[in-house]
Amino acid sequence: MPVGAGAGRRGAALAGAGLHSAVDGAGSAGAGGLRADRAAAGEVARAVGAAEDVVLLGVRHHGPGSARAVLAALEAYRPQAVLIEGPPEADALVGLAGDPAMRPPVALLAHVVDDPARAAFWPFAEFSPEWVALRWAAESGAEVRFIDLPAAHSLALRPATGEDADEPGPVDGESEAGADVRVDPLAVLAGTAGYDDPERWWEDAVEHRGGGADGDADPLAPFAALAEAMGAIRAIHGDGGHSQDPVREAHMRLRLREARRAYERTAVVCGAWHVPALAGRSAVAADRQLLKGLPKARVETTWVPWTHRRLARASGYGAGIASPGWYRHLFTSADRPVTRWMTKVAGLLREEDLPVSSAHVIEAVRLADTLAAMRGRPLAGLGETTDAIRAVMCDGSDVPLALIRDRLVVGDVLGEVPPDAPAVPLARDLARQQRTLRLKPEALERQLDLDLRKDTDAARSRLLHRLALLGIGWGEPARGRDSKGTFRETWRLRWEPELAVRIAEAGIWGTTVAAAAGARASDAAVHAGTLAEVTATAEACLLAGLRDALPVVMQVLADRAALDTDVAHLAAALPALVRAVRYGDVRGTDSAALGEVAAGLAQRICVGLPPACAGLDADGAAAMRAHVDEVHRAVALLPDPALRDRWAAALRSVAERDGGIPGLLRGAAARLLRDDGRLAADEAARLMGLALSAGTGPAESAGWIEGFLAGGGMLLVHDEKLLALVDGWLAGVPAAAFDDVLPLLRRTFAEFEPGVRRTVGELVRRGPSADRQPGGAAAEPGLPGFAAALDRHRADAAAHTVRLLLGTTTTTDLGTQGDGEAGDD
Repeated sequence: MPVGAGAGRRGAALAGAGLHSAVDGAGSAGAGGLRADRAAAGEVARAVGAAEDVVLLGVRHHGPGSARAVLAALEAYRPQAVLIEGPPEADALVGLAGDPAMRPPVALLAHVVDDPARAAFWPFAEFSPEWVALRWAAESGAEVRFIDLPAAHSLALRPATGEDADEPGPVDGESEAGADVRVDPLAVLAGTAGYDDPERWWEDAVEHRGGGADGDADPLAPFAALAEAMGAIRAIHGDGGHSQDPVREAHMRLRLREARRAYERTAVVCGAWHVPALAGRSAVAADRQLLKGLPKARVETTWVPWTHRRLARASGYGAGIASPGWYRHLFTSADRPVTRWMTKVAGLLREEDLPVSSAHVIEAVRLADTLAAMRGRPLAGLGETTDAIRAVMCDGSDVPLALIRDRLVVGDVLGEVPPDAPAVPLARDLARQQRTLRLKPEALERQLDLDLRKDTDAARSRLLHRLALLGIGWGEPARGRDSKGTFRETWRLRWEPELAVRIAEAGIWGTTVAAAAGARASDAAVHAGTLAEVTATAEACLLAGLRDALPVVMQVLADRAALDTDVAHLAAALPALVRAVRYGDVRGTDSAALGEVAAGLAQRICVGLPPACAGLDADGAAAMRAHVDEVHRAVALLPDPALRDRWAAALRSVAERDGGIPGLLRGAAARLLRDDGRLAADEAARLMGLALSAGTGPAESAGWIEGFLAGGGMLLVHDEKLLALVDGWLAGVPAAAFDDVLPLLRRTFAEFEPGVRRTVGELVRRGPSADRQPGGAAAEPGLPGFAAALDRHRADAAAHTVRLLLGTTTTTDLGTQGDGEAGDD
């Protein structure tokens, strides 16, 4: 990562206190030839301010101290042209930097026209030196040019595939994540100055040096000191492992020569790492030779919103910083930064209902200043303020500190770009719909509850579903707090800068969101690998309101369903299709064709289910059981009663089949029939008795029990006959087979509610009830806490309450309730 110069008009003090000590350390860090290295570094430093027609302002990207120093240097030097490290393709966009509607953080986005996934970002924050230079040039009327290697070359050199292609690129490629072999100049300077933390050294040497009283200090002196430091480091480490730097710096030198011929005064704002290369002597022919034969791609550039969170190193951005929110505070708070920061923290904690008073703020400021003095720091930094906040405002707890770091130290600031900024047509259509539907992109995650009966909410839902089809993950469906029925939806929305790349990628499908989503859905259906993928696409089409794409998807669905004979595939496809039919009704879309296909699939599943369940191993049986459960729920949603009867007949065929079908599936089928009231208690007991008979292996019997009890154990609580069968079978399992059966039983009974497990245990401990005792006498009068017989008076009162809840209470009921009696139903 590049490093930068000090702040404002305090260059002499800064150079003497911080940077020169680091230069001395760097100049004594190697062996042999270091005097020459130091001499070369001195020549670089003199070159920064020696030439009257150009100044080289080496900076740290996103460094507020560098930003203030650049502003002071530009005000003093008043250049006619400002050259900035960035893609030259963006020269036509610099005028937008002066637009009041442009609010940082923003980023330049460059992407290959034919392959939008191959893209790179150049982010700018309010405290970025490059942004300060852009703003100054716009206000002063100076010419602005970007001088880095063109994006047409850098993107052509980038691999077309892999995860790196989707990550935002660093401003100048100097410190990409994962490049451990590359030299970090900031770490080198910090280490030679005796610091183990580069960020702490940077704060002490730059950010926390108080403004000097000497108003005549040379604003270019800090840049000369830093240039000398960079010269010493590069004399030892060369390009520092940055393999593309020689090519990039050759292009920068050529652009700098062009500017020097055209203008009397030129200022260059670039990473301080590049200053020695730009100040050194190099032949024009040698630079052109380096650039000869580079691959080239056709690219487009635009401005896109950015976020502080994406500037943070944790996001994977190569030239990121650890605390963008803190740096923005230092840049915007010229006086009493610590006091103002503590006030912000107190406000945040109060919003979270934590007791923080003005006395806490005063004490925290005093403690932070004391810690800074004890640690020999010129001003309390982020470490001191954090320690003070933990001790004074958080009572020693790190839990509130996590909130402070997330909201303030990093922050969720989202930039804005003028509406007239260049963009692909799809992006313009999306922005128009966002304004129409009042869905403003926000960096902070928020929950959006939609009522699909309202026109605006239904339109929002369609937009979010269309974006999901296009792979633009702005919103993610979530389970709402009060989501009842199919007319409600809940989404979690969060706008990420990378979505700009996704939008550019999706632009190949169409110029509007609706057209692009329809084309994408049709293509997904045609190229789907399984029938379930086609039905999922059909469901997405209904949710997104893509009427034009639905006929194509339906034709593919009908063709695939007619040819697919695998019951597992049909079963996997049916649930999504049935959901689509139901959602179609709620959203006012015509889903009659989908209903016909769903009914056809269900009939084929009913016919093919028993044979498909035969001969399966344990894994296959478990997978088929999941399919059976899903199909059972789906068939219950279909309006045809005859179809439900056919499904029940198929389940009965599976439940009553003696051999060939695993016990897990036979037990699951019997349980589904029992829950639907299509299997009497005596019949269920007969099937269980057959499954648990001596002629059935223990593992097979345990599988039947697992399938039958998977829906819950209340059956055993209310039907002691079934419980006795299970208890008797378990007691008779041979000792040699018990260890194999036990894991299945533990897995089955572990799914029961704690109260159900406790009740089953009490029933087993009590033993058989009176009606099954040989002599007719019960071993115990009943379960602990339960009476031996029904209390009719108390039961009638409860029944009256139930009738009130159901709305079936009669006048007679109300009249008799006053006497403590309730009418019999």
